[in-house]
Amino acid sequence: MPRSRSPREESRTASIAELFAGVGGFRVGFQAASDGFRTVFSSQWEPPGTVGKQFASRCYESHFGSEGHSNADISAVLDGVESLSRDMAPIDVLVGGFPCQDYSVAKPLNQSDGLVGKKGVLWWQIHRLIKLQQRNGSGPDWLVLENVDRLLQSPASQRGRDFAIMLASLSDLGYDVEWRVINAAHYGFPQKRRRVFIVGRRRTSAEIDAADVIYRTGVLARALPIKRSQTLDPLTEPHFELRGDLAEITKSFGHGNARSGFLGAGFMRARRVWTVSVEANYRGASKTLGDILQPLDEVPEEFLVEGGSIAKWRYAKGSKHEPRVNKRTGATYFYTEGALPFPDPLDRPARTILTSEGGATATRSKHIICQDGVFRRLTPIELERLNGFDDHWTDTGMSDAQRAFCMGNALVVGVVERIARRVAKEIGLKLKKKRAMKKRAKRRVAKAAAR
Repeated sequence: MPRSRSPREESRTASIAELFAGVGGFRVGFQAASDGFRTVFSSQWEPPGTVGKQFASRCYESHFGSEGHSNADISAVLDGVESLSRDMAPIDVLVGGFPCQDYSVAKPLNQSDGLVGKKGVLWWQIHRLIKLQQRNGSGPDWLVLENVDRLLQSPASQRGRDFAIMLASLSDLGYDVEWRVINAAHYGFPQKRRRVFIVGRRRTSAEIDAADVIYRTGVLARALPIKRSQTLDPLTEPHFELRGDLAEITKSFGHGNARSGFLGAGFMRARRVWTVSVEANYRGASKTLGDILQPLDEVPEEFLVEGGSIAKWRYAKGSKHEPRVNKRTGATYFYTEGALPFPDPLDRPARTILTSEGGATATRSKHIICQDGVFRRLTPIELERLNGFDDHWTDTGMSDAQRAFCMGNALVVGVVERIARRVAKEIGLKLKKKRAMKKRAKRRVAKAAAR
């Protein structure tokens, strides 16, 4: 029988800093898990800093208020903290989906610049914030970070180098780290969104069994269970060790390797790495694209695809093997790509939402469905539902294209919530009851419907 919590435990809180906050997916997930989480600092800024680019930050403030929120370049913010001209409260948990443009599957692999890319270097602002907190005698006990799964392979010239640098730097800061590539659809959510989640915990002297962390006792294992075969590697010894300083790892890690050494799940302690391929273990209900659709009579006319445009969509989604001309050299080459479903099936989870989802132009990456015999695109509300946000979450003065862009950058908040509930249990926070959460969700939907 689980022990009852003391009054002190019931009132315990944990402070959070949310970097690269977008429209607040981490905050939504953590607040759904426990009232004990308190976000004391958040940052969302889109370069080059023009007012028109800050629609995600305005959305964030519309839901959570401006207190503790920064809409400025995080490097400038931390410059102020470092020079003592700006205060930052101590934090217990650092969360963030750090920018992934340099690793995104929307780019050809040979153009992925990894940590040397313009936005990839923002990883070092996470590193810097931790060091500044530690300088003041505190520092977060927990890290929960998210990125595209390409991170484990980046860059093409040195497979896995970027992730090796991150793990080594976190180890040097005193953290044990577990990671997992999670496809949200494998846990019942209505979108096939693959992301790598990275959970860091301040290292203690306690003995830890790597296999136990990966398969059974780790935050990710408890939040999102995986199968374990009796024939699998017992993981008694690490698969490899991250040797050398960060500059040496930058120069040498992954050279000549056709594949990354990092598999879909793993654990690191003191730069020793254990890593395995795993499979989700989920037996609950699952949602599909069809489950989240609005009734056709609620869909604005501009999302309907007229008969003359259907051929363009069919071509964009179809297989191709056709001659094209290189605009720079004038050389002719054959362009080849496989077919995608047309229209998108309603009885399966949706494909991953990309930032290019918005707009009426027929493209390969956007969703097109046939509902009650009518071809149409997905609405902003449906995109919000695919990521688990409340209806109208991004209806804060944005264009439809901007709303789609935000959902392409967002995460599935239900996955975050499951991880957050495990972190809350580890810290000793009181969890929200799921029944109460469902009632609140119904009230939010009813409120949105009345708008």
